[in-house]
Amino acid sequence: MQHVQAEPSTDPIVYVVDDDEELRESLLDLFLVTKKRASAFSSGSEFLQLADMSAPGCVVVDMRMPGVTGLDLQKQLNSIGSRLPVIFLTAFADIPTSVRAMKAGATDFIVKPFANHDLLQAVDHAIRLNTERRKTDAELDRIKSLADTLTPREREVMLAVVSGLMNKQVAYQLGISEMTVKIHRMSVMRKMQSRSLADLVRKVEQLQRAQP
Repeated sequence: MQHVQAEPSTDPIVYVVDDDEELRESLLDLFLVTKKRASAFSSGSEFLQLADMSAPGCVVVDMRMPGVTGLDLQKQLNSIGSRLPVIFLTAFADIPTSVRAMKAGATDFIVKPFANHDLLQAVDHAIRLNTERRKTDAELDRIKSLADTLTPREREVMLAVVSGLMNKQVAYQLGISEMTVKIHRMSVMRKMQSRSLADLVRKVEQLQRAQP
């Protein structure tokens, strides 16, 4: 296994997974020259065992490798909920395989031999996508933490309010007084850190989209 710039950093890492040692070295040199952090692994199993998949970045992986193939690696990354974008490299323009890879979430499928510029563009795109995913995940985690502070009754009031019901209607639906609804509503807005109903609606929608 080879590594470049191994010291701790928040900079994205390009993970190279390929059984071709010469190509691994070449790609590490390319990423080093273009000021990108990179780590290389000779197999999918080695990557899964040793890589810090919580770090930001992307994976550049050979489609056909002995043992754990590129598709196998992608499947395992998906199964553990990894948010790392996957870029496939292949010497074979296999359309059915590329379709499977893209449907499973691959960001690019690059046929060898390739121009360095094309790979670097694909990597930059994947890293931007990963950055966006991580921001979205962090915001969702924050909203979940806020929602966890609500009481069961406050959660009921929140869901009724964001559905468009007036305070009187919420009171009737839940069998409580309108004043109690107002008190719960103020508490919900404070706990959810929402200054407007529109912001509260947005947060609830994010929570609902994240539900399995």
